[in-house]
Amino acid sequence: MSLEEFWFFLIALLWAGYFVLEGFDFGVGMLLPVLPRDDEERDTMFEAIGPVWDANEIWVVLAAAATFAAFPVWYATMFSSLYLALLLILVCLIVRVLSFEWRSKSDDPRWRRVWQWANTIGSIGAPFLWGLALADLLHGLPLNSNQDFAGSFGDLFSFYSVFAGLAVVVFFAFHGAGYLALRTSSDLHRRAVAMSRRLAPVAVVGGAALLAWTLVVAHDNNHRTLTAPIVPAALALIALAIAATAAYLRRSGPMFAMTALAIVLSVATLFVSLYPRVLVSSPDFANSLTIDNAASAHYALKVITIVALVLTPIVLLYQGWTYYIFRRRLTGARVGHE
Repeated sequence: MSLEEFWFFLIALLWAGYFVLEGFDFGVGMLLPVLPRDDEERDTMFEAIGPVWDANEIWVVLAAAATFAAFPVWYATMFSSLYLALLLILVCLIVRVLSFEWRSKSDDPRWRRVWQWANTIGSIGAPFLWGLALADLLHGLPLNSNQDFAGSFGDLFSFYSVFAGLAVVVFFAFHGAGYLALRTSSDLHRRAVAMSRRLAPVAVVGGAALLAWTLVVAHDNNHRTLTAPIVPAALALIALAIAATAAYLRRSGPMFAMTALAIVLSVATLFVSLYPRVLVSSPDFANSLTIDNAASAHYALKVITIVALVLTPIVLLYQGWTYYIFRRRLTGARVGHE
């Protein structure tokens, strides 16, 4: 495996980690208007993701930094092409951050309701736009002969990319319901289990449709044979089916594990479908960016590989320790009132 290939698949792994971890707290935010029955249960839902949501976001920072370091041409073209979409994602993420900090500043029900909805809107908007943006890498964006973006904001929207955004939203809601079923107890736990059962068929159908459509787009727009991407796509569909079955059997642990695995395999399907290109040019396919023409010099790749091998285990240990510390189910009881 060349260093260019190593970094391409490492970036795919970082995106998979981001979607698995940030996906469930996006999902919890989506469920805030429909799952809790009172403000105490809303507090419990915020508490379920409060200690981990900011650490989860480090994965997207790492993915962006890795892209910048290993594939500067890809980074420049992608960020200029998706500038408005990425700006809207940033707004959604900032709104979510403010909701965590400001909701607790007042006991006024209207104030708290505003920031609850701010969290929900940000939690829906960001994953929709992430799905849209990553789907565009495969579906294609208009690039000129200098491999600069030559289109407009409207070029980001196709039937495939919009459907990808919607499918990601539904899937993260399912993933978030599984996380809440795993982390809560009592009535909130039972409603989270019931919600996961309602979301399961929609997530399976939507996920299956997106995976199949991704294979079609890979073949038609990226001139890819289906031999390689069909394997992670089939495995992702199997994981989704097992997750749905676990939801109906009220097995929260296996359900959450399988939704996480399905996310990893879905990201793998996208990146395997994209390889060896990193951004497809449409309609002029010859202007596409590849792992070769978008990569840094070989010496730079060697240096950042050494840095990554040193720092990545530290990040994983820190994140694992965080989840270990906050592993217990939440009862909704106030600290000091147990």
